[in-house]
Amino acid sequence: MKSQIKTLARIIFTLLASPLWLVYRGFSIIGNQDSVFQSVSQLLSLVPGKPGIYLRASFYSLACPNTSSEISIGFLTVLSHWDTTIERGVYVGPQCNIGKCFIGENTLLGSGVHVLSGSKQHEFNDPQRPIQEQGGTFTKIRIGRDCWLGNTSVVMSDIGDHSIVAAGAIVTRATPPGCIVAGNPAKKVRSRFSEQPSGSQGENEN
Repeated sequence: MKSQIKTLARIIFTLLASPLWLVYRGFSIIGNQDSVFQSVSQLLSLVPGKPGIYLRASFYSLACPNTSSEISIGFLTVLSHWDTTIERGVYVGPQCNIGKCFIGENTLLGSGVHVLSGSKQHEFNDPQRPIQEQGGTFTKIRIGRDCWLGNTSVVMSDIGDHSIVAAGAIVTRATPPGCIVAGNPAKKVRSRFSEQPSGSQGENEN
């Protein structure tokens, strides 16, 4: 019965989100698509409670490639790029900022997590020019399946399946599957599939 109610809610909120999606598509034709997408995302982030969760999931499943409607996106969380994929069962907590990325199924993001579109969004090689005029490169970050990213962590590089990022950690380089990382910059603490801590005898990874 509960699953049937959820299915019905998704259908209803998809119908409610459809006009907003049509407006978004229309403005994307005459304007910058990411800018229009950000505006809609900011608006949707303000809707509280369960209605907000269902409305955001419905809109993102329409607007973002291969994104499931069976996701939970928290209050005040903003997505900044339309080219983002969020798979089934993903939970994103409140007050997160999500850049261009892929998030695998059943992954959890705590409150205040920031996923950047790579680590080179701003170039600063020329000290004679303002940083904002030097451009940058936006990369699609991949966060694997069944991961857990702790509160206020910052992600600038890929994270492998089944990995855990400690609260407040800053991920600046790719994390292999099944690892627990912590710190600034984030370093491997241990593997989820081994009780042996990183750095002890016999540990050769990383």
